[in-house]
Amino acid sequence: MLIKQFPVLFKRDIGFRCLATLGMFESCYNWMYRKISCNRSVSRKPKASQILTSHLRQRGKPAWTSYFVQYKDVDNDHLALSHFNWQVDGTNYHILRTGCYPLIKYHCTRRPYQMLDTENAVFTVLKVMNIGMPTLAYGLISLMLIQFYEQVPTSDGFIKIFFLNREENSLY
Repeated sequence: MLIKQFPVLFKRDIGFRCLATLGMFESCYNWMYRKISCNRSVSRKPKASQILTSHLRQRGKPAWTSYFVQYKDVDNDHLALSHFNWQVDGTNYHILRTGCYPLIKYHCTRRPYQMLDTENAVFTVLKVMNIGMPTLAYGLISLMLIQFYEQVPTSDGFIKIFFLNREENSLY
């Protein structure tokens, strides 16, 4: 299934054709392609940051939210970020993000701005030390547990985001 998507993504052959067999490296390839290529648009997918902002606006800037988005649906512009600040219309959120293949998990909490560089580095080191196996297991198990989804508007159309629990507006 993933191999069928790669001919569209691999517009130029620059020696990374072997990555096409491993769907996990799609985001890494897109990042390298953008850095090397003069043509900055690798695909017509919306950026993960655009989906994050759209979801928070659509929910009316909630106190917290937690969702998954599929790697195949987004251009992962938060690569290598695990814990970071995100501003939406003057409201700051602390974002905990992990790539749990084949999904990306976002946990968003409305909090004052803080320097999160140390926490980001610690989370990244932990993921590297574990060779990503716990996050892979989390992603595969989450596929079986996801029960709810929502459509988020982007400039490239609607994208489905997924939830383990129903998030009612009354909770915020």
